Amino acid sequence: MKKKSLLLLTSAVMLTTLAACGGNNSSNSNSSTNVKPSNSAAEATPAASDANGATEEIKGKVVFLTQRTDMIGKEFNDYKKRFEEKYPGVTVEFEGITDYEKNAKIRIASGKFPDVILIGPGIPNSDFPKYFAPLDDIKFSDEIRFKDLKAFEGKMYGISSGNSTVGVVYNKKAFEKAGIAEVPKTLDEFYAAAQKLKDAGIVPLASNFKDKWPLDAWIYDVPTMAGGASDHQNKRADSDAPYTIDGVYGQSWSILRTMHEKDLLEKDIKSTNWEKSKKDVAQGKSGMYLLGNWVINQVIDNGAASEDIGFFPFPVDNSGTFKAPLNPDWFYAVNKDGNVAAAKAFVKWMIEESGYEDFAGFIPTLKSKEPKLSQLAEFNSYNPQYIELGPPNDTATSIQNAAQIDQNSMVQEFVLSKNPQAVLDKYNKLWANARKSAVK
Repeated sequence: MKKKSLLLLTSAVMLTTLAACGGNNSSNSNSSTNVKPSNSAAEATPAASDANGATEEIKGKVVFLTQRTDMIGKEFNDYKKRFEEKYPGVTVEFEGITDYEKNAKIRIASGKFPDVILIGPGIPNSDFPKYFAPLDDIKFSDEIRFKDLKAFEGKMYGISSGNSTVGVVYNKKAFEKAGIAEVPKTLDEFYAAAQKLKDAGIVPLASNFKDKWPLDAWIYDVPTMAGGASDHQNKRADSDAPYTIDGVYGQSWSILRTMHEKDLLEKDIKSTNWEKSKKDVAQGKSGMYLLGNWVINQVIDNGAASEDIGFFPFPVDNSGTFKAPLNPDWFYAVNKDGNVAAAKAFVKWMIEESGYEDFAGFIPTLKSKEPKLSQLAEFNSYNPQYIELGPPNDTATSIQNAAQIDQNSMVQEFVLSKNPQAVLDKYNKLWANARKSAVK
């Protein structure tokens, strides 16, 4: 995928964000800024074209497998009503599962999975034609972000459900109570601010260590910020020892290790609870998250006033300058053996009409849509250099799968071990052995 100029990318995100500063941040927004939903059966599109140009009627049942279990029986009920009003011949169902990436991969590998599914980084792009239908024939109202990230041999198999950056989500009242007048702009200042929170009886950083998946930021995003590039996961394919103390992974995980050693995380990181952490940040019992902007609306939904929640770039070093990743979230994919026409209609509707990106606090996939999350304006006021995620390297993905390396577990071991170098040596050995068969 051709990377856009970082300058242009930063400007584009900032302009759309600043234009939306006064927008409605309510999670019950049902429509996009630029696309008017159709609620009339008479306006419904009765047919769609498949990849070969043939016309398929949009009817039958569509099942969407989602990680948003919190929306089951709530927001998804509204989505179901509105989508079925537009497509009266279709019935849509939502199936929510936890530990999504692991369980979804198992179901995809079995060939038995719903019509619409979310895919992440764990499936080589070369495998997409085995399971998914090409989505190039979906006609969106504008250009979409990351259209080439889930592509193979010129065909698009995944469409981003929304996009985000990663930084520090913080409770302003907690900062005020701790006497923190300004957000930290260096790593040393970050440690100092965390200590002030601790001294004020506030958990400085909610890590959700036990839940594992919130550690993704330390695997993908902090290394991107530390190295100034998003290709560190791909570069692992070029080495028998990609995990080193002085490399981007060691730099990232050592920060989290230091936070643990200084008691700047939860009191017992082996028994953290994701749902409870959102309430704790909302109430100021915890001061900060290191996560994407998608979590902000979830914190607000747990009782915080929007004006009390802020967002600033993570100071990964002491340079005083900020870098920030620009990432897609999960990608919609369509089961090639499912109800393809109706599934594509559903994906298009989710992107253009559902309002999900506003509910989730995302930077929209449609480039013409304005993000409505006001906290992004604060984030951009610090002038971070955005680093756009590039396409994956199938070799690196295959090596990781062959080695059966769970990088989230690796982070946990690194943080808790008395000998973190031994942890890296252990996983480098697994990597090197798997690489022998994957790289000829």
